[in-house]
Amino acid sequence: MKSVGNIQKITAAMKMVAASRLKGAQMKMEKSRGLVLPLTRLLGDVPGAKSDTSTIIPISSDKGLCGGINSTVVKVSKAVSSSTESNSSINIIGEKARGQLAKIFSNTLKNVILDVTKVPLSFSTTSLVTDKILSDGAHKHQIVYNRFLSVISFKPTVSTVLSAEGYEKMAESGANSFDEYELEGSDRSELLLDLAEFKLGAIMYNALLENSTSELGSRMQSMENSTKNAKDMLGKLTLLYNRTRQASITTELIEIISGASALEE
Repeated sequence: MKSVGNIQKITAAMKMVAASRLKGAQMKMEKSRGLVLPLTRLLGDVPGAKSDTSTIIPISSDKGLCGGINSTVVKVSKAVSSSTESNSSINIIGEKARGQLAKIFSNTLKNVILDVTKVPLSFSTTSLVTDKILSDGAHKHQIVYNRFLSVISFKPTVSTVLSAEGYEKMAESGANSFDEYELEGSDRSELLLDLAEFKLGAIMYNALLENSTSELGSRMQSMENSTKNAKDMLGKLTLLYNRTRQASITTELIEIISGASALEE
């Protein structure tokens, strides 16, 4: 009973901590969406685009006790990998995804990046992660993460970022809006390269914030459910203890009364 009571206090405290962090994380995440939307409108997001080399980037949490957000990312990452025809590699972000994917994709695993959200996330930190992933030279990046919808809801999402060559081919075929804008200067390829790299960094930044906010919301709900379960269990254990204690007292009273009656006879 004492241990169940302690667990109830711990889960209630974890729920309060997650709830206190959620509002700030949600505001930061919503602002980051404004960075991604213009780039997506300009360059597009085509998951089915063909590429010689591609990499899958599953984003998970470093801590557990947050419901099914990590298992969802792992499941979607496996599905994306099985549907990818080109030479594919994987870059894992987060301890929980590493535990489930590192052995499965040991031959194609390039990088494992941990503790990204251990400190407040900034765009400069995300840029370091992006540079590490870009060093592999893949032409197509598929970022798997949980998009935050509400405190009780999140959506597994795959965002696709191509290389400069890929966006050039899309522009030539009219698959994006790049040619609708007038460009200053003659170095179109350099501009596309900068845009492709910046888009990857912006989407990585948004994806990390979306996943972190989903993690906090899911942890808050999980800890609330755990607190309720611990409360119910504590109530049942208390009732069982009282019944057992009462039965023991009743038995002792019967024995005392029986002994006294025997002495009187």
